[in-house]
Amino acid sequence: MKAVIQRVSEASVSVDGKLVSEIGKGYMVLLGVVDGDSEKEADILAEKLLKLRVFEDENGKMNLSVKDVDGDILVVSQFTLCADCKKGNRPSFTSSAAPDEANRLYEYFTDKLRAEIKNVGTGEFGADMDVALHNDGPVTIIYDTDIWCRK
Repeated sequence: MKAVIQRVSEASVSVDGKLVSEIGKGYMVLLGVVDGDSEKEADILAEKLLKLRVFEDENGKMNLSVKDVDGDILVVSQFTLCADCKKGNRPSFTSSAAPDEANRLYEYFTDKLRAEIKNVGTGEFGADMDVALHNDGPVTIIYDTDIWCRK
């Protein structure tokens, strides 16, 4: 799994001009599910995300997690994170998980987050989404479970 995590003051996702989900202070997470990913990768990614300390403490140091600040999380599925751009100029997405499996793991991942965070929003899997956010910092972190789960 691949994730782009942005610390935000607010974020939202709309489909066909209709608001699907919105959050306040927290994380905007773009999630790519790679072929061969399983619950193991989702569990590890959720744990790492929940423990990520990029919110400022009373001394101005990035030392607090999203749980520590009672923050929100918005997760949007984005298969394009799995793009292979090694050849030519047109990305290949063959390393992306099949849609049914990607959606299953996307929902599994968001359920793991919902067990710990009060407000976890999602996009609409497979839809053409309009994502808006105010990056706070900016702070952007990239996670790839291949680091922790060598395949």
